[in-house]
Amino acid sequence: MINSSSDNVKKLNSINRRMFITGSLKFFIMVGIISRLFFLQVKENKKYLTLSDKNRIREWKLAPVRGEFHDYFGNVIAGNFEAYQLHVIPEQVEDFRYVIYRLKDLLELSDKEFKKVLKKKNEIKPWETLIVSDNLSWQKFSKINNHLYDLNGVKPVISISRSYPYKENFTHLVGYVSQANENDIENTEAIKKNFVPGLKVGKVGLEKSFEEKLIGSNDIERYEVNAYGRRISQLEFQKGEKGKTLRLTIDTEVQMLANKLLEDKAGSICVMDIYTGAIVAMQSSPSFDPNLFVFGISQDDWQLIRNDPMKPLVNKTLQGNYSPGSTIKPIVALSALENGIINTNFTVKCTGKTEMYGQTYHCWKKKGHGFVSLRNAMKQSCDTYFYEIARKLGVDKLSATAKKFGLGEKVFGELFGIEKKGLIPNTEWKKNALGKGWLLGETMITGIGQGYIQTTPIQLCLMTAQIANGGYKIYPHIVVDGDKKNQPDDKFTPLFENPKHIEIVQDAMFGSTNEVMGTSYRSRIDDLKYQFAGKTGTAQVKKITEQERELDLKTFEIPYEQRDHALYIAFGPYRNPRYALSILIEHGGNGSTTAAPMAKKLFKLIIDRHKLRQSMDNKKYLEV
Repeated sequence: MINSSSDNVKKLNSINRRMFITGSLKFFIMVGIISRLFFLQVKENKKYLTLSDKNRIREWKLAPVRGEFHDYFGNVIAGNFEAYQLHVIPEQVEDFRYVIYRLKDLLELSDKEFKKVLKKKNEIKPWETLIVSDNLSWQKFSKINNHLYDLNGVKPVISISRSYPYKENFTHLVGYVSQANENDIENTEAIKKNFVPGLKVGKVGLEKSFEEKLIGSNDIERYEVNAYGRRISQLEFQKGEKGKTLRLTIDTEVQMLANKLLEDKAGSICVMDIYTGAIVAMQSSPSFDPNLFVFGISQDDWQLIRNDPMKPLVNKTLQGNYSPGSTIKPIVALSALENGIINTNFTVKCTGKTEMYGQTYHCWKKKGHGFVSLRNAMKQSCDTYFYEIARKLGVDKLSATAKKFGLGEKVFGELFGIEKKGLIPNTEWKKNALGKGWLLGETMITGIGQGYIQTTPIQLCLMTAQIANGGYKIYPHIVVDGDKKNQPDDKFTPLFENPKHIEIVQDAMFGSTNEVMGTSYRSRIDDLKYQFAGKTGTAQVKKITEQERELDLKTFEIPYEQRDHALYIAFGPYRNPRYALSILIEHGGNGSTTAAPMAKKLFKLIIDRHKLRQSMDNKKYLEV
């Protein structure tokens, strides 16, 4: 009996211990749970509220609205339109294979297009956006929206894309946009900050130069989603800023005429206001439609452009280095006058060729021009005369005058990034670059714009403008109030020693165009309203052999790539000059028959539109 009682006591004590331990464990577990709940709900409240919101709320950055380009009269030359896109984020799609084949059917994608989408998918990270289509029709866009219930992870997007209504007329000036790549994002802060899948950015031209001003900022949309990631409601919309719209100095009508005149030709036309430096037209030919690049150019179109022998991808106005030919003669004459080497009475007898140290230097006129003064030599473009004054002047003095008038330097600085400096040689340059001394014969051929000398069409236009305005420095610009350098308020910087020397050159250029025997006489305009003065140029692209000289072949009889370049510079109206131009036609034969006739058509339009341009200036001042 005693043993039984003792066993009961032991069992009771054991049960009590177990209950105590169990109860203690329950107590501590409860304390832990309560502490954890307190920690989560009170201490970590903000953290988990944020995480909850991230699961519930989505933020969507929309492509910024790009600023536009307008011409001087407000016409849109680079604008925007709404493009309908379709995005997919692979990691948000439960069954990618099903979704992508469903999209193939809905969008009626060809096998080639479908393979392209799959290839893009394999090239991106799972969390990156796959752009299935960046330019859907409204019908297909609506169709996708109607089937979103069956397309988890698919996002129809209304984006802003670029449009170039004048197509090839502004390509080399304005440039074009295309989808941003890694280099664009890394090298431009504004692109990195505003990047969204499918963002279009400037690749060349002013589109690239003014990217930071044009790009704008993103619209940001916040909306609530359910457990399946489907949109329930919009919570907030933060409006971004549209990029800055830039007004150019260009006149679209003149630009389009320049493009028409250069049709089926390789070359350049530039038109400039001789007082303000405003660029009225600047066309390089051949050109191409920039709209082809907006959504990614096809391989066929790209090959057509890239393999064109006339090189439409090259901006000939800024990148083309050409021998100026006889268009350099006004500067040679001015330099000789300024340095006291000659005066208006100085004459040279031209027999058709000049012998110097066993070398023959030919004039373009085989039988020669006889005795010629400065004015007649300019009018008839006598090479012999300019050989002689260049010889007496020396290349260093000629080089100094040429550089003073804008040759051998970038006209727009670093605005475009692609502009070439050209080359105005002198004795020091040859010694440093080639390690050789300068030869007298090299000075003589430099005097007619051949040899080492290289200029760009825009430089020739600037040179002509500064001769036309009386010899004063101007600063060319393309964007109204956007990229002009500081100019003196009261007057321009003179580039001459004696203003009479500028007048002599202007008068000689007048004779070249408006008097019998002038090289561009057939392109003259007798009406004083449109009358202009100019100088033709013909630049050799290869050395002419004696045999070829004897054959005296017509332009059409010479292979295209061996034909001379044709040039023309001019300013007008002559009595009250306001505009200067330069024309260059690659392998055009000669300036008098190919380039000069274009100037006649251009000046009629330019001068007719002058009053309209002035009215825009007056309107601007009134608004201020």
